[in-house]
Amino acid sequence: MKKQRLLVVTCLVLALLPGAVASQQRLDPMTVMEAQQETLRRVSRDVLPVVVEVEVVQRVTRRTVPRMSPFDFFFGRPDPDNREQQREFEQRGIGSGIIVRRVDDNVYVLSNDHVIGTAEEIKITLHDGRTFMATRVGSDPNTDLALAVFETDQEVPVAVLGDSDEVQVGDFALAVGNPLGFESTVTSGIISAVGRQGPQGRRIPMLTDYIQTDAAINRGNSGGPLVNLRGEVVGINTWIASQTGGSIGLGFAIPVNVARRAIDQFIETGSAHHGWLGVNMADPPESPSNSLRESEGGAIVYNLYTGSPAEAAGIRPGDIIVSVGDETIRNSNDLLRAVTRLDPGARTRFGVIREGSRRDIFVRTGSRPGDGDATAPANLWPGMSVVEMTDSIRENLDLSSRDGAVIIGQVSSGSPAAMAGLRSGDIILRVNNTGVSTLREFYRELNRASAAEDEVLFRVRRNDTNLIIGLVR
Repeated sequence: MKKQRLLVVTCLVLALLPGAVASQQRLDPMTVMEAQQETLRRVSRDVLPVVVEVEVVQRVTRRTVPRMSPFDFFFGRPDPDNREQQREFEQRGIGSGIIVRRVDDNVYVLSNDHVIGTAEEIKITLHDGRTFMATRVGSDPNTDLALAVFETDQEVPVAVLGDSDEVQVGDFALAVGNPLGFESTVTSGIISAVGRQGPQGRRIPMLTDYIQTDAAINRGNSGGPLVNLRGEVVGINTWIASQTGGSIGLGFAIPVNVARRAIDQFIETGSAHHGWLGVNMADPPESPSNSLRESEGGAIVYNLYTGSPAEAAGIRPGDIIVSVGDETIRNSNDLLRAVTRLDPGARTRFGVIREGSRRDIFVRTGSRPGDGDATAPANLWPGMSVVEMTDSIRENLDLSSRDGAVIIGQVSSGSPAAMAGLRSGDIILRVNNTGVSTLREFYRELNRASAAEDEVLFRVRRNDTNLIIGLVR
């Protein structure tokens, strides 16, 4: 078997090497095609048994309004029973999954959170037709991963997980799953891109990047594997970009290295844990004075959450984070994913640019909170983003160069800045009676005042009026 695989790989390599004239003369085109065909057959034989069909039943509650009778319509008789009611419905779904681990008689199946979710009934159908009822171990909407488990003392194949960090553009890839209920479907293509980010506004999880492939992925493929030519799982198929609802060659998979960590956490604790820094950040804004040295990339910290790991470690508004450990941060999405991969409680070196100088700050990351007080706008300091004036901003707002050089871009609703009355479009002239004309000067004075006392005074220009607004931390 090893000799056969070696022959297949050798044939492919020789056929693709430029200038290998002598080798190509010995190998006719049919031999090369048959070698490639045999590789795809072998991968399919190895992978199909570890891919399962996942059928789920979820109970959802919906609001309904009973139909009004003719008597109610004409005579307006109040009917205490004819009011909005809540009814429970069964919602059925189907997707794919991968057998990723076995511990004694417990067999674990990895799929997507949007497939398993909060399902109360999970039916697993193996490639050979065997069926098992499973239970949910844990799920994580932040990465769209979920794990289920069923029990059996029978022999069950387990997938081989590869290394998604080794995936490169141009690699051959196969997608396996049960699109539209057509079980055990295999499609092939290549890796089109790596490190893709989900589009904003589409409810695509942002705590991971994605592998892009042109191997056909359709509805029902979700949770199935994306595999390489060695039959190793390198990704978990999760979403597509399409204007028709069907595959147009833009499929996306969660890197398997992200899934490895989630599997361990699901089994150990029943949930996923992500590192948390506690900042509100974005890509560094355009700065005419170049006062923040945005050419180095990174992510600018606009706001801090009170009591967050970032605040405790000494990170300040206006800092630009350019590295986490040994990883270079190119933009705010890089920072989000790098922090997410950190274990809560881990002490990590953050490379920060402050006032033009680079320094290292060690942060002990926390655990990313859910929706609640920890991330409420009221806990955000100062609760606004500030940018330097550009020619386009002056033109759009019909401002002159005499109107100031630092302007508020956005104010978070419910934050201290919003409660104090600061607004988007306010031009900041002074901070605690010190004039500011660059972002560096603004953040220097903001942080200096914040460290000295609880109150910061802003002199702002709004329309043709100068105002003094105090902000209490």
